Amino acid sequence: MFYTSIIQSVLCTSITVWFGSSTKLDRHRLQRIVRTAEKIIGVDLPSIQDLYLSRVRKRAGSITADPSHPAHNLFKLLPSGRRYRSLYAKTTRHKNNVLRSHSPCCPRSPRSAHSSRFSFSPCRPLSPICPSSPDFPSSPYLLTPTVTKTPACAHGEGCPWMMGMLGGGLSCVVSVADLCQSVVLHTGMLLGAEGTSLALVRKDCDGKRNLEVLTPLTALGCVNEETLYSQAHRELVKGLMGCVLATSSPVNLRDASEDPRFILDSDQASKISAVLCVPIKNHRREMVGVVVMINKINSYDGSVSVFTSVDEKVLFNHMDVFGMILDNIQLYESSRQEAKRSQALLEMAQVLSKEHHSFGILLSKMAATIMPFTHAQYCTIFIPSNQTLPLERDIIDVDPSYALQSLMAVKTLNISKVSDDSRQSLVCCPVTNEQSENVIAVCQLMNKRCRDSGELEAFNRYDERLLEDLAVYCGLALQYVQAVKITEERKASIEVTREVLAYHISATEQEIEALQEATIPSAESLHLFDFHFSGFGLQEDLTTQAAVRMFLDLHLVQDFSIDYKSLCQWVLTVRRGYRNNVPYHNWNHALSTAQSMFAMLMATGQLQNIFTRLEILALMVSTLSHDLDHRGVNNSYIERTHQPLSQLYGHSSLENHHYNLCVFILNNTGNPILSGLSTEQHRTVLHMIKRAILATDLSVYMQRRKDFFSLLKKKRVNWKSEPQRDLLRSMLMTASDLSAVTKPWSEHKKITKLVAMEFFAQGDKEKEEFKIKPLDIMNRENSTRLPCMQVEYIDDICYPLYKVCNYLLTKVDFYVQNRAGQYGPKLMSQYLFSKWRYTI
Repeated sequence: MFYTSIIQSVLCTSITVWFGSSTKLDRHRLQRIVRTAEKIIGVDLPSIQDLYLSRVRKRAGSITADPSHPAHNLFKLLPSGRRYRSLYAKTTRHKNNVLRSHSPCCPRSPRSAHSSRFSFSPCRPLSPICPSSPDFPSSPYLLTPTVTKTPACAHGEGCPWMMGMLGGGLSCVVSVADLCQSVVLHTGMLLGAEGTSLALVRKDCDGKRNLEVLTPLTALGCVNEETLYSQAHRELVKGLMGCVLATSSPVNLRDASEDPRFILDSDQASKISAVLCVPIKNHRREMVGVVVMINKINSYDGSVSVFTSVDEKVLFNHMDVFGMILDNIQLYESSRQEAKRSQALLEMAQVLSKEHHSFGILLSKMAATIMPFTHAQYCTIFIPSNQTLPLERDIIDVDPSYALQSLMAVKTLNISKVSDDSRQSLVCCPVTNEQSENVIAVCQLMNKRCRDSGELEAFNRYDERLLEDLAVYCGLALQYVQAVKITEERKASIEVTREVLAYHISATEQEIEALQEATIPSAESLHLFDFHFSGFGLQEDLTTQAAVRMFLDLHLVQDFSIDYKSLCQWVLTVRRGYRNNVPYHNWNHALSTAQSMFAMLMATGQLQNIFTRLEILALMVSTLSHDLDHRGVNNSYIERTHQPLSQLYGHSSLENHHYNLCVFILNNTGNPILSGLSTEQHRTVLHMIKRAILATDLSVYMQRRKDFFSLLKKKRVNWKSEPQRDLLRSMLMTASDLSAVTKPWSEHKKITKLVAMEFFAQGDKEKEEFKIKPLDIMNRENSTRLPCMQVEYIDDICYPLYKVCNYLLTKVDFYVQNRAGQYGPKLMSQYLFSKWRYTI
């Protein structure tokens, strides 16, 4: 321990005397002596370099803390605030002095061979590591700098400013503008420049590169005061930057006035002489900015000197690091802005998703959502005069001229206007309709306030993007409001149409009273139990009385507490719901269908045991209503002509229309025949009515009859199963609808001619409208083949269904009794064909 203390004392005493002026060979020899001492005493000693630095820092600290020390003033800045005091010497012993060798920010050439001058830099913290050194720890959050092989600051040591930025300085940087100001201040003082400026590359909407000056040309002694250089000087600097931007190459001018590319007047030539302008590139070697240094000031006499190649290398190294840091900061700011933009869009989507009573309130909430994100003072939405919506304005009188320009140009306008008495910044964006691409509105933000100082500033590209997003949501809001308005108008129109329809379709009081007071004939006298019954031969009054009689004999009036007057009004209203100009699908056909269902239900108690009372009610209502408002054409014709029915329902258009009109009549005032049902019963009966009416579509019948026929083969009928009962109800609806083929020959022939008349009328329309040949059954030219086509229709469509019904339901053999009982099933088609041939 004694020897260690003695050796360290000797080293510390001598090191401050001659180590700073010693040569590399002398330091190597001394280090060998230290290593010999380590072997002798067996203890590791600190390196001479560490002892030297520690001793010098300690002595420098004691000098700065003692104002009475003779060298105290050497550590004070000059009045300019840019330089430390310099120490003159008549020899070169301070050339390799500690302050010189560890000041990488001050590369100065000696004044002469016999005198030296060293300077202090304001970035004094010393560090032996540079960013290009392998000892510098790599940060996982920063990109590895791809700089030139020239060490930082043209020396083998690290720059404190760069190390501060790379080692954690990003957390201290508030914005890109602060970073740019920091780098121009540091590099300007490092190179001894009189003035400096920095601009970043921005791309406009067309992809063209432009320069945005973030640090205007200013003197380093007064960075915040633009008093040293005039506007002409700044325009000259912009031209220099533009030249570097175009070529991506540095510009180093000894005298700018001698360069033929630049024309300088006397004032410019007197203030701008030496110029160093280099590009700023990121780690991908993409040009992101330009920095300019003006007039290198000689530290000896204050004269202007030229920028050397060493200065150029130092500036390049700093700009490489700055480009990498700038790229990281821009990436961070971009992610932060995207997060704010996403938040703004989410809030606007939430505003748009809620229900609003007025369009003005909706737009006001959307404007209030975007204003905090853009720091705009006013948000205005202009609606063109040809729109039906009102103009949304703020409390101030907004000038619409700029919005009109944006409307005519159909593009975003960003304007910063400065006048003698006021300053104004605004951005306008058109709102277009995605379908027609017409401008339907213009959104405008005005007077952006700085978040810190509250002063007016120009809107940036981020604000433009937010406004464009707002324009999209405004367009959706406009279309939504217009759609709501159109929907409300159509709802009102539908209500008016329903009122008119309800008035004209409802039976008159005289008709209701006449039916209510009339004596209803018995079912036997009306032949309602006979399968040869036809509604086409009855008088009009008897048809409604027959419908009422079927409800009475089925005890539906008693079981469901149906008001008799309501029943009479409902029957008369249903009769009015059929069109009289349709030959076959009219009220007489509906009555015949209902009578066929009634006859099957009354012919045997089997069906009444299978079905519930609610099902029987649904079947009778369905048969009377199954062809309401039939137009005399089929679904195929309605789809071909693109009628509203096909657009409304898509498939089974007529059947869906029949059901909806049935529900309309049931819900109409004066027709509450279902008022005695509970809520659950009402919902159930409407569902069964819909299924029954839709089953009368022959395409649905052809799809479902396979399942019904399979019941005959499997012989596993379970009428307690709801799916099987639903299938049975559907088949009985079709059997009732096609029951015209079961009528006596004279009635059958009459009905067939009515059907042919209706089909031929549709075929004529198809020929005239579509210029096509209709189906054979609808082609009037095939009228002579009508008997053959009718026989095919009976054999393929009707006979298989009635055969299964006869097998499953005993005593319901109306088809076989009327036709096959006399001639046999196999001879039926021949019999009908011979009858048709004889009569024709």
